[in-house]
Amino acid sequence: MYSRPFFTIACLSVLWLSFFLIGANAQQDTGEPFPHLDKIGSEVPKLRDQAGRGDAIAQYQLGRLYLSGTGASSNYAEAATYLRLAAEQGLVDAEVLLGYLYESGTGVPRDYRRAFDYYAAAANRGDLTAANNLGVLYEYGHGVHKDIQQAVIWLLRAAEGGNVVAQCNLGTLYFRGRRIPRNYAQAAEWFRKAAESGYAPAQQILAWMYFKGTGLPQDYGVAAKWLQLAANKGDARAQMDLGCLYEQGKGLPLNYINAYIWYEKAGSGGEQRAIERLRVLSKLMTKEQISRAEASFRELSIPTHTGGAVQQPQSIGSTLNREP
Repeated sequence: MYSRPFFTIACLSVLWLSFFLIGANAQQDTGEPFPHLDKIGSEVPKLRDQAGRGDAIAQYQLGRLYLSGTGASSNYAEAATYLRLAAEQGLVDAEVLLGYLYESGTGVPRDYRRAFDYYAAAANRGDLTAANNLGVLYEYGHGVHKDIQQAVIWLLRAAEGGNVVAQCNLGTLYFRGRRIPRNYAQAAEWFRKAAESGYAPAQQILAWMYFKGTGLPQDYGVAAKWLQLAANKGDARAQMDLGCLYEQGKGLPLNYINAYIWYEKAGSGGEQRAIERLRVLSKLMTKEQISRAEASFRELSIPTHTGGAVQQPQSIGSTLNREP
């Protein structure tokens, strides 16, 4: 039977993009959400007028529009200018987004110290995204002296507030045990919180832990359940691993057609391991089975992504490799 190190843990030490979408969940002082970009794209002239008169919310909205290219040509430098004006007036959402631009070097020269300052200002006023990102800066020593205790403090603040990326980051720290005691049970607890909130990367990690019996009782069936949830959300790693379960008959009935379908879906999302598995698996299948699998794949409406975009500009901490 085909064997390999199972599952690629999906927590990465990169900033996950689609940063201009943060406004979908951002809050004004009134507690009402900011309007969706599509609803304000036609109001650029009006927003420019309001921004010119010092309206912080208009400045923030213009910054978002220039980042996304909605209603105006995409212009990161112009976006940074308007976000800076809003941040100088203390608009928390602008501080977070501007911090991200400085951390990633988008529209401005990369400057970790400025990123740290903007994140700190927002985090100290309760923003969970900023608290998560601040924790990651402390973990890596970007813009501040490396301090794992401070990293845990800020990640814990965000995680306890329900931020799923921070929960995943905190789980990663406990899983790897770098500069803090390794604790698989604690890692599983934080991954589970994020997984139960519907966060696909955490669902895939939790599946890995159940499959390997790391910090949790080994249970292929439960691993399959979490993988199915993440795969249905389009997580290419989960789709790859779900194909492996079908191919090996672990936690699911052995089914080469289903394995083929999920491998092809993962491969379409850039998962190179899945493409290799397709090549090997096709040699074990009949032409009729392959035709059925191809037809089912074409009918599958599930999206696929490789973890490159989330709804907020958040970083994920340390990388977990296939073999911890």
